[in-house]
Amino acid sequence: MAELQDSRAGTPTPPPEAPVTGLPGFSAKGKSRQRLLRGMQRISSSPSLAGLRRSKSVNSPYSTRSTLSCVSLAATGTSSTPSSARSATPQPSPLGFPSSSSSISHTPGGGEFPFFDALSDQLPARKADPFCPTSAPATACLPADLRSNKHQGRARARTYSGPIRKRLLQFWESLPHEIRLHILSYLTPKELVRISCTGKQFYKWCFDGQLWTSLDASEYYQTIPAESLARIIAGAGPFIKNLNLRGCVQVEHYKRTEVIVKACENLMNVTLEGCQNFHKNTLHTLLRTNEKLVKLNLTGLTTVSNTSCKIIAQSCPQLEMLNISWCGKVDASGVMAVVEGCPKLKDLRAREIKGFDSLETAETIFKTNNLEKLVLDGCTELSDAALKVMMHGVDPEIDILTDLPVVPPRKLRHLDLTRCVRLTDAGLKAMGHLTPDLEGLQLSGCKLLTDLGLIPILASTPRLTLLELEELEELTNTILSEHLAKAPCADSLTHLSLSYCENLGDVGMLPVMQKCVKLQSIDLDNTRVSDLVLAEAASMVSKRSQRSLDSTTRPKPTLQMAVYDCQNITWTGVREVLFRNAQVKPAAGDPGRVTYPTEVIALKCFYGFQMTVDEHQKRVLKGDYASAGRLERRWADYMQAHEEAGMMGAGSRRRRRRAREAHALHVDEEEGGIGPHGRRRARTMGACTVM
Repeated sequence: MAELQDSRAGTPTPPPEAPVTGLPGFSAKGKSRQRLLRGMQRISSSPSLAGLRRSKSVNSPYSTRSTLSCVSLAATGTSSTPSSARSATPQPSPLGFPSSSSSISHTPGGGEFPFFDALSDQLPARKADPFCPTSAPATACLPADLRSNKHQGRARARTYSGPIRKRLLQFWESLPHEIRLHILSYLTPKELVRISCTGKQFYKWCFDGQLWTSLDASEYYQTIPAESLARIIAGAGPFIKNLNLRGCVQVEHYKRTEVIVKACENLMNVTLEGCQNFHKNTLHTLLRTNEKLVKLNLTGLTTVSNTSCKIIAQSCPQLEMLNISWCGKVDASGVMAVVEGCPKLKDLRAREIKGFDSLETAETIFKTNNLEKLVLDGCTELSDAALKVMMHGVDPEIDILTDLPVVPPRKLRHLDLTRCVRLTDAGLKAMGHLTPDLEGLQLSGCKLLTDLGLIPILASTPRLTLLELEELEELTNTILSEHLAKAPCADSLTHLSLSYCENLGDVGMLPVMQKCVKLQSIDLDNTRVSDLVLAEAASMVSKRSQRSLDSTTRPKPTLQMAVYDCQNITWTGVREVLFRNAQVKPAAGDPGRVTYPTEVIALKCFYGFQMTVDEHQKRVLKGDYASAGRLERRWADYMQAHEEAGMMGAGSRRRRRRAREAHALHVDEEEGGIGPHGRRRARTMGACTVM
């Protein structure tokens, strides 16, 4: 150790450098900082420190912030290789100060600072750091954790080039095209048009043809401009299969219709009802270029003619439904061409088409025998002979036992002969025993029909669910009580219309209400039915419904009944219906519990009673049975008092007063019974102070 100190003492000491006062880090620190640095330089260059065994910065642990030497930190912070505090290798100072190993002269004497010896004896010995090698300058190095963090910070500082921007997530661009279209398919056409305005990409996605395979403009035809409609159809034309332009009268220019027609070549269902501005050539082009048409609705188009029907027969072999109702330029010959050329045709609707007295057309319908629905509403030229040929053919073989033609049964399921005024019982009988699959029969307005024409039909149609016999003045109660009530279709009948059959009354209707328990709609306006029919209907609905023990269950109107303009219907029958609708019964076999209705009658009656009936029904459908029952009782009190007030004789003034009181209570209850301040309204009628 002494030799080492001698060698150090013999080393020439370089001259002290000038104090660094112009450093950037110390220019703004003040004069006191500069004096401190000059003093440290004098101390480090003085030969009196040679006798010290260790420098204070090496021997003292860094317990506090004030004991950390600025020079020591600067020396170790910029060192490229880690070194120990006992290393004799000189290290240059990055701040321009002389190195401690070269400037300090180690002398064995205590020198002029004897207090360092006593202080060094009291300080604990510093343990060797495994992270620092033995060769190190005389100054202390930073702890390993601080030094690594410092180096990492410097490395990050070198690579840091600016503020880190958050990477935007391109959600829609990253999705597969199929998933993107599947998400957009849940939007309505209006929503798709709105979203398309957000950007070019969304405009492209929202008007993808796969999203417009079905275009129904009947929901927004009043608000969409013709240019926008034509642009949408032209863009998605090859993909459109279902096109509904009902009521789109704004497509008036022939160029717009041509754009629509040229774009659509794969249509399957087309509805052009009300599009009066379609040019004839444009329509024919549409029919020729769409061979896959299945349903075609041309209702009311003036451009449709027999030529159009022939084009349909030649170009649309897959057609199953055709509606040419109210096309004035079409007659029975055009219908015959369609029936012959379209072997899959099942639904033909030809309202008010002329020429159906043609036996050739009737024979064509008989031979094909593919029609399941035939609508000839308003075809006034349809005759008994033509109807017979449709059912029997020409000169059929007759069975000698049953007196019926030996022909295949018809496939008709729905037949509408409304207002075919030339039909009589002779023609209608031809349908008997030949239409076993018939489910709907409409004969309203055929005033020449009687009971005889309906008897064979009712006896041979077990699947009949809809029967309309309005304005048949020749019908009697016998057809109802003896045939309809006992017919095989009584259990399946759901809709019955007997309006303006003025000869029908309780005798015929009571058996029908008892047997036809699945009725959902019945029209008896302008007939002779009375309150007994209403009571029987209420009883029938109550019996067929299953009552509920849950008070939160809301009933549903399952029977629509129209009895207005019936002279024999009074307020007592209406009250019976109201009472049954809101009736709360004790539960059978469960004392203490009650049951609530699940089915009610929706009644249309005399206009003077209708407001009360509607208010009562509104309360029942909300489940407020107590309020509905109170309304029914007060209305009954009012009606009874009103009838008594009309009687003459003794006590007429008292009866009129009671009628006024009952009327006031009824009005109060009908308006909800709630005044402007949230309480039941007080009496509104005036009273005489004397009386």
